[in-house]
Amino acid sequence: MTEINGKKTLGAWFAASFQETTDTFKAFAKAPRALWGVNVSYFLEGFVYFGMLGYLAMFFNENVGLSDQAAGIMVGVLTWGITFSMFLFGGLADKWGVRTALLLALVLMLLGRSIISAGPMLGLAPDGLGSAIHLMTLAGIFFIVLGYGMYQPAAYAAVRQMATPEQATMGYAMLYALMNLGGWLPSFFSPVRKAIGISGAFGVYTAITLLGIVLTTFILTKTVTARAIADAKATKVKADADAGKQAAPKVEGPVVKPPFSLLTWLKTHPLADGRFAFFIFCLIPVQTLFAHNWLTLPMYVERGFRGSAIGENFEFTVNLNPLLIFILVPIVAALTQRAKVYTMMVIGTLVMALPTFLLALGPSPYTLYAFLFFMTIGEAMWQPRFLQYAAEIAPEGKTAMYMGVAQFPWFLTKMITSLYSGWFLARYCPDQGALNTEFMWLVYALIATTSPVMLLLAKPWMTRGKGLQTT
Repeated sequence: MTEINGKKTLGAWFAASFQETTDTFKAFAKAPRALWGVNVSYFLEGFVYFGMLGYLAMFFNENVGLSDQAAGIMVGVLTWGITFSMFLFGGLADKWGVRTALLLALVLMLLGRSIISAGPMLGLAPDGLGSAIHLMTLAGIFFIVLGYGMYQPAAYAAVRQMATPEQATMGYAMLYALMNLGGWLPSFFSPVRKAIGISGAFGVYTAITLLGIVLTTFILTKTVTARAIADAKATKVKADADAGKQAAPKVEGPVVKPPFSLLTWLKTHPLADGRFAFFIFCLIPVQTLFAHNWLTLPMYVERGFRGSAIGENFEFTVNLNPLLIFILVPIVAALTQRAKVYTMMVIGTLVMALPTFLLALGPSPYTLYAFLFFMTIGEAMWQPRFLQYAAEIAPEGKTAMYMGVAQFPWFLTKMITSLYSGWFLARYCPDQGALNTEFMWLVYALIATTSPVMLLLAKPWMTRGKGLQTT
């Protein structure tokens, strides 16, 4: 490797980075069948979830008869309801096993999507709040919320249990990337929507959910799951032995569980760690941009570019972010796996927030696509590392619980954003009337940039001692 005065040249750095990327991909390619079974399920679920989510506000407008503001709140009921459900039920995967939790979650989501799809097919009139179709849609959302509350924590717990140490970083990144690849497929649903309407498209997504259950059942069998977990555990034990770590002494006789103590529970709860709590809550402002992907962006593109190919086929633009995430996340993860978590969080959130100011210049294809591209680079830098950090700091047997707790600020983000997004749309990007989207996006940009500012100001405290130095 070429060096000048003991320092690596740029060419040597690229060569080392390429080698590191290749080695990481090779390690993940050897991942067990069970891990790929989880990835297939996550891929299809990304397709269905993001596909239905992109249409949901419009579904509430057209098929239920709600205003923009009420529709935004109803979409929020689904999105923040899912996150709150993770907070409550995420730990069930630790108790029941990842396979059982994944399948039960998929069945509940199938039931919920079937109920939502059935409303318009039954000829229910769009009579607004409190109508039969409104209540039926809320019932469907309830089952989806229950299912998704177990689904994502179970999937990340599966990676924790089934991946070897050398597969772990890429395992988390690929799970996130494949979900986003699935989320890109709705880009091609314009012909389906135009042919059978949004309610018909929901029926197609419900059928894909059923396909996901069948594939997960046959790929992720009990035997395959148990073997993958046992093999990964053996590899980790060997790696610890090679590193000179002592295994915990085996305790003879029955293990007596101490009685439940509320004080002990509060002291050992993840949120009892002040730095961890600050770390996850200060991400709320930049996370509002995620929520605007479905609360604001579909209507903004359809209304702001009405009469053009971009507006008529808004699905392509709205779902470009997941495709870019699929391409960028594994590459960024491999190139930055030695970087410290906190550094990646500061830079990543800043890169994600700043492009929002481009949309404050007004509707333009150039600013729109530049925003989507650069925002996605920032997301690829920090989001997978945040999920990895939450999963890996968890004590043994509490991975799903920590994942659920780490998602709690995301619940607040979805809830808060859904309360004001519809008001901003109705006032600055209405379906009929003059548009003033520049001010709307300026406000959203100022909100998002507060996250990297807070992270940067808190860096001395956050990285002191045993702070966020995880790589």
